[in-house]
Amino acid sequence: MSLSGRKPPFFLLVLLPLLFLGAFFFYPLFNIFRTSLGMTAVSRFLSRAYYLRIIWFTTWQAAVSTSLTFLVGLPAAYLFARYEFSGKKWLRPLTTIPFVMPTVVVAAAFRALLGANGLVNGWLTTIFALDAPLLQLDQSLTMILLAHVFYNTTIVIRLVGGFWANLDRKLTAAARTLGANRWQAFWQVTLPLLRPSLISAALLIFLFTFTSFGVILILGGAAFSTIETEIYRQYVTFLRPDVAGLLSLLQIIFTFGLMWVYARWQRRAAVHLDFRPQKTNLQRPATITEKLLVNGLLVGLFIFLTGPLLALVWRSFVDREGQFTLAFYQALPQLKRSSILFVPPLTAARNSIGYALLTVLAAGSLGLLSAQFLARPSRWRGLLDPLFMLPLGASAVTLGFGYVISFDRLRTSPLLVLIAHTLIAFPFVVRALLPVIQGIKPSLREAAAVMGASPGQVWRQVDLPIMGRALLVAAVFAFTVSMGEFGATSFIVRPNSGYTTLPIVIERFLGQPGGLNFGQALAMSAILMLVSAVGFVAIERFRYADVGEF
Repeated sequence: MSLSGRKPPFFLLVLLPLLFLGAFFFYPLFNIFRTSLGMTAVSRFLSRAYYLRIIWFTTWQAAVSTSLTFLVGLPAAYLFARYEFSGKKWLRPLTTIPFVMPTVVVAAAFRALLGANGLVNGWLTTIFALDAPLLQLDQSLTMILLAHVFYNTTIVIRLVGGFWANLDRKLTAAARTLGANRWQAFWQVTLPLLRPSLISAALLIFLFTFTSFGVILILGGAAFSTIETEIYRQYVTFLRPDVAGLLSLLQIIFTFGLMWVYARWQRRAAVHLDFRPQKTNLQRPATITEKLLVNGLLVGLFIFLTGPLLALVWRSFVDREGQFTLAFYQALPQLKRSSILFVPPLTAARNSIGYALLTVLAAGSLGLLSAQFLARPSRWRGLLDPLFMLPLGASAVTLGFGYVISFDRLRTSPLLVLIAHTLIAFPFVVRALLPVIQGIKPSLREAAAVMGASPGQVWRQVDLPIMGRALLVAAVFAFTVSMGEFGATSFIVRPNSGYTTLPIVIERFLGQPGGLNFGQALAMSAILMLVSAVGFVAIERFRYADVGEF
């Protein structure tokens, strides 16, 4: 069969992802734009300083979060870039685990560690015989900033540390030979060379913290409102879809603008250097000062990255009196008469697993079709490649709001949850598959075709075995993204629905008084944390070395 004979059906298949994006991404965004144009919303927005304060706080907290993340991340990046030490191959993947945790898990973990009933306050109360918790960090800016730093430190370690590890040490050695001290060599040689990776990491961290939703909503409460949380409150609490639409439009403009800046910077900031293999730049700490520095950084980094998660697991097995108990887990299948939910927590967990499995099928199919198309030479690739990545630039909250104003007939249907999860997971699937499919040698397909294999047989016997591991990685990405999705689902599913998901139930339980509610939230968070951690380990285990973009 000629190549021209295979093109029409293939192009018909690639229309499925395009139709999906058109119906469930561009159409909701268009409706957001249309809803935001009402003069009532514009006049209300311009006449109240409250909304300007929200925009200012959103920007300010993102800038502070980014600065604090660099304060923690740069020493860690230096540690991994320049030193060899025992346990490094285990600690490096450990630094990424916080980044893949769902927001509700991170929020529950910091409540378990630093909240009024948290582990640290429990220790301080016992040691100093206090009548009240010493640390009053619930619903505080401090908790928000700590959670953001916890989330994003790995970006600095991965982006800046990975670049730093390949810089030739001879450049700083030459500066030292010319009379520069250690700090002068860093400021005048190393720092300018690191600038592209530093700015790239800063833009990403600022974008993530600017669009933070779950952390702000759960750890900040009503006292701290960003654009994301205000979109949610304006629609759900105050029933003002026009104001929510205007805020969503501002959010879309900013996020797409920042992504454009990031992409443009990535293209223009290439630095041509004589990179060295990482192993040639590594050294063992030799002096006492170096050993103290390395060991101190290792201990501090390990405590910071694992402390909240370990506290979460510990508190899920311990009651307020400090006694070991399984009561929180045993209560998960039960539905109390006074419960704020219509289904037991364990049923919500089964719902999440069901959504995740269906998301694997839907996002996997659409992503595979898209990746197969993008891997072939085509004049349309330059347009479609960034088009398929656009969902990454829209926040999940914006998508959720767009769905509830666009698909009224599906408002109470679980199908809308599946569509939202599929759209969010779709770009991850494409980027996990595309590099591997592009790496398949055309000669392998040609040899199979010469031996009489049909196009379908070539795909099954050549392509599929090679990209099998990438398919598994893509499936794990889709599964974990769906299990932890909170922003869009919080709009679509009401807690009194029989189709509620695990993150929604956790957020509701964290917001309710009572030791059993808090304990159940921690137990569910521990389960979700385990699923996310296993997913991350599977991704790291089955991916082709560093092939892939996530």
